[in-house]
Amino acid sequence: MSTPDTRERVDAFPTRRIGGHRVRAGRPFPYGAHPVPGGINFSVYSDRATAMSLVLFERGAAMPMAELEFPPEFRIGSVYAMTVFGLDPENIEYGFRAEGPWNPEEGDRFDSRKVLADPYARLVSGRDVWGEEPDWEDVYPYRSQVPDEDFDWGDDTPLGIPTEDLVIYETHVRGFTRHPSSGVSAPGTYAGLREKIPYLRELGVNCVELLPVFEFDELDNPRTDPVTGERLHNYWGYNTVSFFAPKAGYAATGRFGMQADEFKSLVKELHRAGIEVMLDVVFNHTAEGNEQGPTISFRGLDNATYYMLTPQGEYYNFSGTGNTVNCNHPVVRDFVLSCLRYWVSEYHIDGFRFDLAAILDRAPDGTPLPNPPLLEQLAHDPVLRHTKLIAEAWDAAGLYQVGSFPDYGRWSEWNGKYRDTVRRFIKGEPGLVGELATRMAGSPDLYQGRTSSASVNFITAHDGFTLADLVSYNEKHNEANGESNRDGADDNHSWNCGEEGPSASAHVRELRLRQMKNMLAILLTSQGVPMILAGDEVGRTQLGNNNTYCQDNALSWFDWGLVGANAELLAFAQGLIAFRHAHPVLRSTDHPLGTDRVGSGYPDVSWHGVMAWSPDWSEHSRVLGMMRCGRHAKGGTAPDDHVYVAVNAHWEAHDLELPGLPDGQRWHVYADTGVPLPHGLHPLGAEPPLEHPGRYHLGAHSVVILVGRPADPR
Repeated sequence: MSTPDTRERVDAFPTRRIGGHRVRAGRPFPYGAHPVPGGINFSVYSDRATAMSLVLFERGAAMPMAELEFPPEFRIGSVYAMTVFGLDPENIEYGFRAEGPWNPEEGDRFDSRKVLADPYARLVSGRDVWGEEPDWEDVYPYRSQVPDEDFDWGDDTPLGIPTEDLVIYETHVRGFTRHPSSGVSAPGTYAGLREKIPYLRELGVNCVELLPVFEFDELDNPRTDPVTGERLHNYWGYNTVSFFAPKAGYAATGRFGMQADEFKSLVKELHRAGIEVMLDVVFNHTAEGNEQGPTISFRGLDNATYYMLTPQGEYYNFSGTGNTVNCNHPVVRDFVLSCLRYWVSEYHIDGFRFDLAAILDRAPDGTPLPNPPLLEQLAHDPVLRHTKLIAEAWDAAGLYQVGSFPDYGRWSEWNGKYRDTVRRFIKGEPGLVGELATRMAGSPDLYQGRTSSASVNFITAHDGFTLADLVSYNEKHNEANGESNRDGADDNHSWNCGEEGPSASAHVRELRLRQMKNMLAILLTSQGVPMILAGDEVGRTQLGNNNTYCQDNALSWFDWGLVGANAELLAFAQGLIAFRHAHPVLRSTDHPLGTDRVGSGYPDVSWHGVMAWSPDWSEHSRVLGMMRCGRHAKGGTAPDDHVYVAVNAHWEAHDLELPGLPDGQRWHVYADTGVPLPHGLHPLGAEPPLEHPGRYHLGAHSVVILVGRPADPR
């Protein structure tokens, strides 16, 4: 017998054979499957399993090529670890078979008939081409794979755009380019989205927030369209199958297992264009669902650890989808942290938006924790130190924490109160002038003690009406979802401008365009971080459907024909985004106090009504003027012009008295939503001065934006 060369690694040599393969005891960390000298190290956690086997498949084979039971001495604590030699990572798939008690009342749901996916798998096959029917008899439908992580990032580094300077664009990878009008070479893919980066740059956004890209099963929906009979999908992807693996069906190269590289190429090119990438992540529940759901990984490995269970062993359902992840269990906390660190380090992701994030501060019994350890760890983790963290600060069980989400000086929040206030005000509801002022000033009532960038301001998002539908429908129209219009929110605060749905009336169409401009103008001149829903800038409609989670069709897709058809709205959105980038006074992080802190002679913010310096906070008022003094921009460190925004939600026009400016300065009009383009929007720096400097006639249902700067000497 030859003696190993002592210069070589001792752990590169097997110590025994199991299942026909040479193996040795493995390393417990990192979890998952990782190439090591001469083989692959497999590591999996299960506290309550009585035995564990590694199941190996040749890539694409229906049945296993080998099954290797972990010897007792290959278990350290609750971790099974084994190195298997002689495997080709590119040609194998793997899973685990866990033995243990079937005792649901005690939380145990072990089933040794199941081959389980690795929760830490960084690549998963089984849904490689979007919508392609799989073999429903496959004993192992979601197959863990070992990626070759050799992508060349070049000199790509995090952009580090200050949070307050972001303009976020929420979009769906597939929906953004799947429509036949997109003109891209690979519609509905990461590659297709990459071809649309020039559009994003021209629009002016500097951050894309992608709906879930972790591997999920789009076929996990039993319903059909009641009219057409067509299959409905799990289109949005809020049913995660594998948290470390990018969605293969979103890749033009998914059938070849190249989805990771394709997604990395997208991130790299977005960064090159000055655009950060934020992911919508779902750690509140998984695709395994309730007691009747499939066993994919967590349930079969350690159900009682990974899920919140009632004393009877049933699933708590704070997510509204059947199960709730036990996020503050130490093992699950480690899983979440490892996952996010991986996406930041391996995929160069800049930030995360956490779906139903209020669940993340619940104890195992569902009680809200005063100091949730997961949220604190995420806030202070060294790898995530400069990563943006945004919470959807509510859950499906009624826990609403907008303004009170445990932030640890790091978290921002989707501001649902901003959304509702702007919608209701623009609709014409009374008694909202004071609240609108608070929301436009960064919601200091909610975020006192935090910066105003804690508020992510939005009027629309994937979940709800689009901007066009908000001004076209009084009621939701979700019949195509196959749930008899019972799904989706009922409190939309929408107004159809006089006619439900598409209208042939020129008056109605003009009013709807003006109302959309009004909401964009408010959003992009408010303090806080604005978020725009993809397609709102061109008037994309979902025909009144406010819950298109299952609609993989033209109802959800971005119709690129609208870029030309609604060019006026697009130009207005581009202009408003450019205006925000040009004026740091709109992006200050300090909450305004209404006082002069820099000796400018003007308060940082002042409020006005029809009369200057006399805001009307009464119940019947529907007019608000807000002036920001540019000398206060970013704490006085970025001197800017004065900016005045007046909003008129009244059905009548008003003559406004304007606040005076310092000597030598004059008001110039940048935008007026009541005036059609080109006269309703002017080039930055070339805004015309007002003919009557002290007054402005503001039309019904209109917003005006004025800039105070020295008069043109010409």
